[in-house]
Amino acid sequence: MPTPKILAFAGSARADSLNKKLAARAAALAQDAGAQVTLIDLRDFPMSIYDGDTESSDGLPEHALRFKALLKQHHGLLIACPEYNGAITPLLKNTIDWASRPGEGEGRLECFQGKVAALVSASPGAWGGMRGIPGVRTILSGIGTTVIADSVSIPKAHEAFDSGGGLLDDALASRLSAVVERLIAVAGAAGVTTA
Repeated sequence: MPTPKILAFAGSARADSLNKKLAARAAALAQDAGAQVTLIDLRDFPMSIYDGDTESSDGLPEHALRFKALLKQHHGLLIACPEYNGAITPLLKNTIDWASRPGEGEGRLECFQGKVAALVSASPGAWGGMRGIPGVRTILSGIGTTVIADSVSIPKAHEAFDSGGGLLDDALASRLSAVVERLIAVAGAAGVTTA
């Protein structure tokens, strides 16, 4: 089984985002479990709102091309999904929309097909952001990504992390580890060929 390469990020650009903390913690767990992990910040990949006319006239923006290149180089995706009004964040949806567009010489949805994803969430609220996950699951599944059934949501996340970024609740920490380990197992078994 190949060593899976995992791309980890949060669907938030806020500097002190709880989902960025969760993505960092999950990425550290994945690395400890033997995966090769790349943790990125979507703030470093700014893109205008997707517009087909802009795509037709100017092509794909530079940051969309950079993000697509990273997708191609990884077997799995580890995404911390903030919930905005019960749904996917505009940032995450827009990033997926731009990356789903074919570049020159690319097949349709080439960056997403055959990939494996795990979805996690964090929120100060009691539900832990779990209402945003189904929408992300639907979108990714519809464009060819296998989304593992396991997920974890961290409620009262503003109180959930210790000073080192670990989770204070042992049960939640165990569930997060299990999700990460499942992602690694499925991504490794898939044996996806990366560019």
